[in-house]
Amino acid sequence: MTERTFQRLSTRRRFWNDLTEAERDTLRTHGRPRAYAARMPLCYQGDGSDHVVIIMTGWVKVTSSTSDGHDVFLAVRGPSDLVCEGAMFRDKSRSATVTSLGPLNTLVVPAGRFTAFLDGHPRVSRMVTGTVVNRLDDADRRAQAHATGGGALRIADLLIYLAELSEHYDQYDPRDADGGIPIHPPLSQAELGSWVDTSRETAARAFKDLRDLGLVKTGWRKIIVLDLPGLRAYADRLRAERRAEAGDGDSPPGTGNDRR
Repeated sequence: MTERTFQRLSTRRRFWNDLTEAERDTLRTHGRPRAYAARMPLCYQGDGSDHVVIIMTGWVKVTSSTSDGHDVFLAVRGPSDLVCEGAMFRDKSRSATVTSLGPLNTLVVPAGRFTAFLDGHPRVSRMVTGTVVNRLDDADRRAQAHATGGGALRIADLLIYLAELSEHYDQYDPRDADGGIPIHPPLSQAELGSWVDTSRETAARAFKDLRDLGLVKTGWRKIIVLDLPGLRAYADRLRAERRAEAGDGDSPPGTGNDRR
């Protein structure tokens, strides 16, 4: 069975979709619609802005800058997702930058009004808490996978997740003319490599292997998964090879499996 590096989509909450119509109407009175062009920031790491954003259409990326100025790719969010939620925590600057990947339509709600809304809607408050916890758990799973899996495996797992994610957002017709699944967040191979802490060169080799195997096809900011079951099987094979290389821990010292 495939191990999950990323959150199971069955546990992924789609904030706006999970609200009742009455709850949506109330939130609309607290916020204002806003459109963003491609590559525009919704909130910045370290700033003190006090709004949350609900995505209506489009996609964003979540990144964090290191002390040496390197941008680390953390996540993508799509239609119905809540982002910039760090504004709900007082006296704490934002931990990440959220940037539109293409044209974006949103509802922007001041943090004070949003927390007041949650105070009056305990069910929604529990839902938001669950979303935050799931995102933290997802980050923990990724950190563990980075420590135990090679770059090719991490790329394969990421593409599996993104293919399932693309199918999960039902406003899209997920299949292309060849029956493949287009990855709808328009990401470059370099961004995907950064997401799983893989060098540009390693990511390029991984994508070449996947193309040669007929599992994906790629273009400019366009990736199509041609064979999702085959991609899962490929990831499982890489995982099994990693385990075989590491050994099962039962070999006596001095054998080939005693790796330090």
